[in-house]
Amino acid sequence: MERLEGKRAIVTGAGNGIGREISLRLASEGARVALADLDEEAANKVAGEIGGGETLVHKTDVTKPEEVEALVARVVSEWGGLDVMVNNAGVGIAASAPDTKLDDWQFVIDVSLKGTFLGIKHAVPAMRESGGGSIVNMSSIAALVGLKDRAAYCAAKGGILALTRASAIDHIEEGVRVNCIAPGTVETPWVDRITAGYDDPAEAKEIMKARQPHGRFVQPEEIAAMAAYLASDESSSVVGACMTVDGGVTAR
Repeated sequence: MERLEGKRAIVTGAGNGIGREISLRLASEGARVALADLDEEAANKVAGEIGGGETLVHKTDVTKPEEVEALVARVVSEWGGLDVMVNNAGVGIAASAPDTKLDDWQFVIDVSLKGTFLGIKHAVPAMRESGGGSIVNMSSIAALVGLKDRAAYCAAKGGILALTRASAIDHIEEGVRVNCIAPGTVETPWVDRITAGYDDPAEAKEIMKARQPHGRFVQPEEIAAMAAYLASDESSSVVGACMTVDGGVTAR
C-alpha cells in the first residue's frame, strides 16, 4: 500500500524501537520521513534501512524548544511543508512516587510530555500552512490504568492523552487532526532498560509479559501499523482518539 504517497513526515525517537518501526512503515507506504533522534548515528542507520525512500536525519533533543523548532523548519524548508508529525520520543523509569528522585521525575516529564507539547506547538503552524495534517502522539496504557512502579511514566503518558484531546479540539477546524496511540508492553530495548534495576530482571520481564492477556509482548510493527493508519487519509474522521494496542490489558 502507498496510502502516504507524497506526505512529508517527522518521527521523533526514530533511532530504535517503536520509532524505528514507524519510520520504516511510513516510508514503505510512500512518505518522505525525517528521522529525529538524539542518537544521530542510530537515526542514520534507520535511514540506511529505508534505502530508496527519501529521508533526512536531524539530531534533535525534544526537550529543547529551539531544536524542535529547527527540526520542523528544516523539513518545511527542504520539502515545502509538513503533513505528519509522530511525537514518539519518550523515556520511563521504574519507581513509585516516594521512590522517584526529583531529577528522574523531571527527566521523564521533559522528554515524554514536554517533548510532545513542543512537537505539537511547532507542527501545527507548519501543517496549517500545508493545508492540514495529522499529529500522532505516543501515549500508553499507563494513561488509562495504574501500573505498579511507574508513577512518573503514568503521569507523563496521562498528560499526553489529555494534551492530545485538548489539541484535537483546538485544531480540527484548521484541518489538523491530533490522535494518540496507547500501546501495551512492547518488545523493544526499553523493556530491558526498565527491568534492569530489579533484583531479578528476567523475572520482572516475565511479569510484564504475563499481564498481556494475549500472552505475549506487543510487537513494534503493530504500533507502526496503527501510526500509519492515523497518518493516512483513511482516518480522516478519527479526531482526539486514543487507539489502544495492548493485547487486551485494558479490556479486563
